Amino acid sequence: MKSKKLAALIAAAAMTATSVPFAAGGTASAADYNYAEALQKSMFFYEVQQSGVLPEWNNVPWRADSMVDESGKDTDKVPGGWYDAGDHFKFTLTNAYSVSLLAWGYLEYADAIKKAGLDDLYKNNMKFAMDYVLACDLGGGEMIGTIGDSGMDHNTWCSCEVYLRKHHLKMGDWTREYDTVKNSTVAALSAAALAQGYLIWKDENYLKHAKDLFEGADKIRDAKDIGNMSGMYNTSTWLDDCMYAACWLYKATGDQSYLDKIEKDYVPNFPKENQSNDWKYTWGLAWDDTTQAAALLYAQLTGKEEWVKHIDKHIRYWMATGDSDLKPFEGNITKDGLSHLTNWGCLRHACNTAWLTKLACDTVLKDGGNAEKYNKWADSQVNYCFGDNALKLCYVLGMGDKNPVAIHHRTASGIHDDHWNELGKESGGEDGWQTEYAHTLYGALIGGPKSDGSYDMTQIGVANYEQTEVAIDYNAGYTAVLCAMLDENGGKPLADFPVQEEPKWAEWEVAAVLNGSGDSYTEIKMWAMNHTAWPTRVQKDIEVRYFFDISEAIENGLSAENVTVEGKSQQYTAGEQGYATVSGPHHYKGNIYYASIKFEDGRAIMPTGQSEHRDEVQFRVSIPDAIDGKPTKGAWDPTNDPSYEGVGKTDSLKSADALNENFAMYVNGNLVWGVDPDGNKGNSQADLGETITSKTTTKATETTTTTTTTTTVTTTTTTVTTTTISSEQNNDGNYKLGDVNCDGVVDVKDAVYLARNVGGDTTAVLSDRGAKNAELDGKAGLKPTDLTTLLRLLARLTTEDEILKALGK
Repeated sequence: MKSKKLAALIAAAAMTATSVPFAAGGTASAADYNYAEALQKSMFFYEVQQSGVLPEWNNVPWRADSMVDESGKDTDKVPGGWYDAGDHFKFTLTNAYSVSLLAWGYLEYADAIKKAGLDDLYKNNMKFAMDYVLACDLGGGEMIGTIGDSGMDHNTWCSCEVYLRKHHLKMGDWTREYDTVKNSTVAALSAAALAQGYLIWKDENYLKHAKDLFEGADKIRDAKDIGNMSGMYNTSTWLDDCMYAACWLYKATGDQSYLDKIEKDYVPNFPKENQSNDWKYTWGLAWDDTTQAAALLYAQLTGKEEWVKHIDKHIRYWMATGDSDLKPFEGNITKDGLSHLTNWGCLRHACNTAWLTKLACDTVLKDGGNAEKYNKWADSQVNYCFGDNALKLCYVLGMGDKNPVAIHHRTASGIHDDHWNELGKESGGEDGWQTEYAHTLYGALIGGPKSDGSYDMTQIGVANYEQTEVAIDYNAGYTAVLCAMLDENGGKPLADFPVQEEPKWAEWEVAAVLNGSGDSYTEIKMWAMNHTAWPTRVQKDIEVRYFFDISEAIENGLSAENVTVEGKSQQYTAGEQGYATVSGPHHYKGNIYYASIKFEDGRAIMPTGQSEHRDEVQFRVSIPDAIDGKPTKGAWDPTNDPSYEGVGKTDSLKSADALNENFAMYVNGNLVWGVDPDGNKGNSQADLGETITSKTTTKATETTTTTTTTTTVTTTTTTVTTTTISSEQNNDGNYKLGDVNCDGVVDVKDAVYLARNVGGDTTAVLSDRGAKNAELDGKAGLKPTDLTTLLRLLARLTTEDEILKALGK
């Protein structure tokens, strides 16, 4: 077993062992959840969203640089920043809004974040986005608005690592479109974020840009210049955002002029309810409405009673208390307690208001009589996301026992065929479209249920983006409220997160069918395919080899000089990257030769679409029909050719039966697919510099009183000596729960050995006594649940007595 697979199994079991079971809808308390884990995983989501050349501290094991040209240079007008949602757009608006909420959570609850050991992780992620926002500032309130091509992006499903190659294929260049906007909302939210950045890092450049951006936003006083945001983020009001920014600049500078401007310019024009003199308390905090956030900040800064009462009124509105001074909540309160404002990303709205509520209860409403009730409601909204709902469905991916299966996120899908409608479904149809997601998008809060609280996973698919998409603004208020929950309840992040993912499928493949045959030739049609996702990548040096045995030709007086290898029809033409040169015969050993199909530039084979993820080549291997007038019939027999086996199973390259491991595929000179005539088996990640091939032999099992594992590795052979642990090592005659290796001590070595065994490592053989000691879940046979119980025992989350009781002993 590979070390990464072993580590992943142990880590996965450890997460299960240390997690708290999720309660049924309506029964959980805040203490039932590990908010440090949730916060840690939310940072993981933001790292998935990183654009450009990744920082060294990026923890996502399956991500790589994106939006770079063939030399590795970032070509976006402004590098870095976060991709907006499940696509590849970058919006300064949502980057600024999202990092501002993250920063707000940090500034209010930094001690809790530090206590949980998440300070560096949290600050790294904030600074990544803040530096992008700063770089988008063009002066005077003008900013880079959007980077991305709206039509192409939304019409293309591929991972971000290879998106720019698709862009180059379709658009002819390596630089994405961008625009500039003079928009008070964009500038003001950016000013707020950078003022917060100054408060955190004391970086004078942040403050300089924050001041300039605010001054520009206040002069522009308009939110209609939306450029390419049109149809996606149509900003409507500006005053709320300017008031929000002014509050943060006052916090950063102590300059009274910012509060004076609020009092003079913004308060008199503060939004009001229709046909009412009441300040607007309906709707809620979102990227286009910071009204209530500005109101809370102003209430905190001034302590004015009318603003404190306004915040109280907003919270009661969301709780649908039915008080006579309130309008009815314009959304719906589901039967299991969610305040559902709108179908589009309902959970982000609930979490945004939960954030304002928690903070208000810790500050301006702290001494009021309703703080406990309000806090309980806020807790219920957050915990609803974790599975405290009637469906027991956790809407935070990678947490809980049950998550939605169809997620609107291109990079996490690892999709190679651009046929996204089948993602999350049981079948990819006759064409075999991809259905399985490559990755778990840990920490992402998805849109959420419909207004009645339903979420039918048999009906809700990728196309239902209102329920299934994720976004940086969805996680923003959610992350901020997690800071408050962490402060109140504590928690510990997972020690072994993130888990190193093992590829779920072969990343490089060859499909082949028989294109024709006769007494003197064999003609093959094949696809060389790139289905990489760990990470998604392209490689220049790609070769496929078809091995054939000419023993019968030699027996009939022919030689290799009489064998012709030639290319026939293929997908690309000479001069194009994907064009293949077919050559041979090349001698392998003895009477075995091979045809080489070597691609001009294998980067043309890229996991970005139905035709791009594979490159079709047809070739023929033959001998003359006659030599010197003598027929050669009988001198050609493909049935003994190593690569011929299986080519007749189907006549369709789309069929799973066409996949043929008797063809060897080499990337950068490393065997990544198939088996060569010596038995060397490909490793689909060998192109990344890992072990190239492995030919395994297992010696006879020996019994000894010591544990010894010897592994000898060369480029072609791995010899593994398997040793069984003797039961004599535990000579007290009794079974000892968890003592897998029978050394009399229950420790992490037992967990490692059990992980190897249940993970399929045939060299981790247990004695009868060891196997009995390892059966901890009350069921015969060793399973991951036994490992989970052992890890809980080692972590002191359970006791030997509790296990014995569960076993009925």
